[in-house]
Amino acid sequence: MSNVDPITRTQAVIAHGDGSYAIEQIDLLPPQDDEILVEIKAAGICHTDWDSIQNWDGPFVVGHEGAGVVRAVGPGVQRFNIGDHVVLNWAIACGHCAMCDDGLFPLCETSSPANGDGKSGLPRPEATTRSGAPINSSFNLGTMANFSMVKEAACQHLQDGVPFEVGAIMGCGVMTGFGSVVNAAKVSAGASVAVIGCGGIGLNVIQAAAISGADPIFGIDISPERLEQARKFGATQTILSDRDDPTLASVKDAVFAATGRGADFAFECTAIPELGAAPLALIRHGGTAVQVSGIEQVIPFDCSLFEWDKTYINPLYGQCNPERDFARLQDLYLSGDLKLDDMITKTYALDQLETAFADMLAGRLAKGVIRLDQRDPA
Repeated sequence: MSNVDPITRTQAVIAHGDGSYAIEQIDLLPPQDDEILVEIKAAGICHTDWDSIQNWDGPFVVGHEGAGVVRAVGPGVQRFNIGDHVVLNWAIACGHCAMCDDGLFPLCETSSPANGDGKSGLPRPEATTRSGAPINSSFNLGTMANFSMVKEAACQHLQDGVPFEVGAIMGCGVMTGFGSVVNAAKVSAGASVAVIGCGGIGLNVIQAAAISGADPIFGIDISPERLEQARKFGATQTILSDRDDPTLASVKDAVFAATGRGADFAFECTAIPELGAAPLALIRHGGTAVQVSGIEQVIPFDCSLFEWDKTYINPLYGQCNPERDFARLQDLYLSGDLKLDDMITKTYALDQLETAFADMLAGRLAKGVIRLDQRDPA
C-alpha cells in the first residue's frame, strides 16, 4: 500500500461473498494517472447488484449504476475537470482491440468484465482499501458508496438539466433496454414489437421502440399494474399473460391475431430462464428474437421455434458505445422523448438498501435509486 495519506474515508456497501452485506468504511488515495475520484450522488438499484451479492466472491464494493461530481483527477486525465458532473458506465473499453475496432465496446478483449480479466479498467488495487487491504469494486465502479475511484474511460459528461438520479439509471438499465432496440435489433419505423416483461428493462425497450417508430408495440406481463405502466411508456396494446404458461401460448395467439403473421421483433426482459425461448414463439418467419435480461442458466430449446430463418440474439449492454449513446440518451431525455423521471418509482437512503432490495424483488419498482445525500427519516 502507498504511504500517501488517504484522501477520503467514506461509507460503502460491502458484499462479503457469502450473501451478506453491510455498510462499512473504505479509504481512497489521491487519484493517479487516468484515475478520477467521483463523489457519488445517486446509484441505481439493479437485479445484478442483488445477484452479485449472492453469488460473487467477496469482499467488494457493491453498485454499478451511478452519477456524481468529479472531486479529484489524476495527471493523465484529459476530458474532465474538478466539479464536472458525470454518469458512470461499466463498459470501460481499451479502444484499440479487435472488438473495440468493430464498435463492440462492451466486449473489449482487455478490459470488459465480459471478456478478459477486466483489469485494464481497474484503478490501482491500493487506491481503494478496507481495513488497510485493497478491495475490489463491482464492475470496477462500486457506486453504492459516497466516493468511488474510477478510470477516466468509465465517465461520460452529465449534461445540465439531467438530474443525478436520471444519470444513474442511464448507466445500465436504460442503456441496456434502449440499446437492445436501437443498436442491436435496429428496429425501424412501422415494425411490430412484442416485449415480454414490463419492469424497468422492458419499459426502456418499449419506449425505445416507440422512439424508433414501431407500431404496434405489445407489452406483455403477468401484472395488470405493469401493463398500465407499459401503456404510459409507449405500448399500443397490452396482453396479460399467465404465470403458469411458460410457452406463452395464449400470448402467441393474441400477437398473431393482431399482426396476421407474428411480430417482427420480440424482446425477453424477465430474466426468467423458462421464458428464454419465448420470444422465438412470438415472431414471424425471418423475425428477430432478442434476449435482453441476461439469462445465464442452461435452458432447453425446441429447435422448431427457429423455423424459418428466425434470428436469436443476446446483446450485451445494448451494444453500448459510451461516448455516442450517453449523449444521445441525455438529448432524448431533455427533449421529453425519453421518460425517465416517471421510471424512478422511489429513492432511498444508503441505509435503506435492505428495503430497496425487498421492493425490487417484490416487483414494486420500475426503478429504484439510492440518493447518497438522503437520510433514512427513521
